[in-house]
Amino acid sequence: MTRADRFQYFLDYFTTNFPEPKTELEYSNPYELIVAVVLSAQCTDKRVNLVMPPLLAQFPTAAHLGAASAEEIFPFIRSVSYPNNKAKHLAGLGRMLTEDFAGEVPSQIDELQRLPGVGRKTANVVASVIYNLPAMAVDTHVFRVSHRLGLVPKTATTPLAVEKALVRYIPEELINKAHHWLILHGRYICVARSPKCSICPLAPSCAYFEKHFGKSLAYVPIPEA
Repeated sequence: MTRADRFQYFLDYFTTNFPEPKTELEYSNPYELIVAVVLSAQCTDKRVNLVMPPLLAQFPTAAHLGAASAEEIFPFIRSVSYPNNKAKHLAGLGRMLTEDFAGEVPSQIDELQRLPGVGRKTANVVASVIYNLPAMAVDTHVFRVSHRLGLVPKTATTPLAVEKALVRYIPEELINKAHHWLILHGRYICVARSPKCSICPLAPSCAYFEKHFGKSLAYVPIPEA
């Protein structure tokens, strides 16, 4: 099966069965989302969703966050990964949003990456989710799943290389959705340890499945939505 065929199978399945994927982070405006995404680095969305309500009650806007010190922010995020660094990033993020962007979250990738704690992945998430731009954020799930499915070559050894390989084959209007498809597939089916190949609907087009099981392992498709 060619790489183009694998992409077509992937896109056909998800556009039919899961046409409107969404982030599992809970938010109500761009400010809340960018804070949540910064906190979600190497941390579960479930944990971030628990942390966000009290954090937002104390710092409801970028101005409130920017007026706080890292020490004041830390108690609200102590249960996430790397809380010390993230507290510093959030304080700087709030200040820069307030001083440089009038409290608004920018839409352009290069401007987003100027913000403390915002790397390319976070910038792509915000651009994709909030502004519906064709941005492909590559986290550990996207990186793992895209390689296992055979959507990207083995030579794509960095997140940026994976990002470029993915957007080459995915129609522009589906890029922001494909980001979520890959993440959710990696979170619930193509997990890091012991991927659930026996129930994977993408098994017929999966390079990992073909390599390890050939055509002998029957799979049970996920029911159509």
